[in-house]
Amino acid sequence: MTEIRTPRLLLRRWQDSDLAPMAEINADPRVMRWIDDGSVRGLDQTAEDIEQWEEEWDEEGFGLFAIELLGSGELAGFTGLSLPEFLPEVMPDVAISWRFGAQFWGQGYASEAAHATLEFALQDRGLERVISISRVGDEASANVIDKLGMVAEHETTHPEYDVALQIHSIDLTEFQG
Repeated sequence: MTEIRTPRLLLRRWQDSDLAPMAEINADPRVMRWIDDGSVRGLDQTAEDIEQWEEEWDEEGFGLFAIELLGSGELAGFTGLSLPEFLPEVMPDVAISWRFGAQFWGQGYASEAAHATLEFALQDRGLERVISISRVGDEASANVIDKLGMVAEHETTHPEYDVALQIHSIDLTEFQG
């Protein structure tokens, strides 16, 4: 089982007990504002998401980690790697992404988990490059992207939702974890 510990977080594979708290996160319009078309996701959709994330782990050897707070055991959200198949123009790049419950914002958890994920991408999976895809205007994600040392490559449009996206990248051979 793949697990990563940071000073405050446990990045791990998904468990059945994660469904309800992740569904709560996905049901919050503040969280989902910058995801796809901004629609919230229900329990059944979240269950399907988690199933897909676990399948990607099995198929690709990487995926989205459930993020657990070491101090309380609470599920805070996710951070991890995925293939952004919804955006064919960036394939076969691997993308890093994150989503945290609003109560966990502004505490550095996303940056801490994302740094650990980039180290995992380089050291454990041998990836040389990782991208991020964020909605234009999502300043919180832009701050994390900046802290990771990622550089802007180009803007594009989401092929399904017609929203502006910013693509950033990092060469992991130069990454200073």
